[in-house]
Amino acid sequence: MLPSDRARLYHHVYADRAEAGRVLGEHLARALGARRDDVLVLALPRGGVPVAAEVALALDAPLDLLLVRKLGVPGHEELALGALASGGVRVLNQDVVGGLGISPATIEEVARREEAELERRARAYRGDRPPPRVRGRRVVLVDDGLATGATMRAAAAAVRHGGPARVVVAVPVAPADTAEALAREVDEVVCPATPAPFFGVGQWYVDFGQTTDDEVRELLARAWRRQPEVTS
Repeated sequence: MLPSDRARLYHHVYADRAEAGRVLGEHLARALGARRDDVLVLALPRGGVPVAAEVALALDAPLDLLLVRKLGVPGHEELALGALASGGVRVLNQDVVGGLGISPATIEEVARREEAELERRARAYRGDRPPPRVRGRRVVLVDDGLATGATMRAAAAAVRHGGPARVVVAVPVAPADTAEALAREVDEVVCPATPAPFFGVGQWYVDFGQTTDDEVRELLARAWRRQPEVTS
């Protein structure tokens, strides 16, 4: 569910991630239909968690995390050469890797560093809580926006290993070409705004401050009290 060409020209700016999540939740409620007892919302931390918390509330669905880390180009970390996700899934952006001549040794060095952060976040956010049950469910992957899409591609690949019935990517804003490319790799992309020109996710938020570990834990605890998840 992507906006029309005319809608892409509308430069929507969200007040913050919570408002973006409420808007996204409304779009998802229509896309998923009235029956949603098989829906699981998985947030990509950290910025995706405030968005996903509102989405899970709108859908009356359980919320959990899919841990994923961008692999940034050394010296230009905002540019993704790829991404890592839970379960050892690695996705590389071959255009960036080939275009910049990034060596396998450099990729391994970046990956080792990000794997350590992935493990730290798993302990910090989930503790000993078992992973959510994915098999046979409609899984909604939520982040606060897309740029290259590498991080979300890794997340989708990781989820596929669990045997979901359907994988839906849901983000408040993304470049049209990224959203359309990703739509060919998952079952559906729900994105209310694909404005052009697109220079970065943060430009479409008034408040795009960094989400903290404490905020992530608080939002998860609130969601888990509201709707405890049945795990595998």
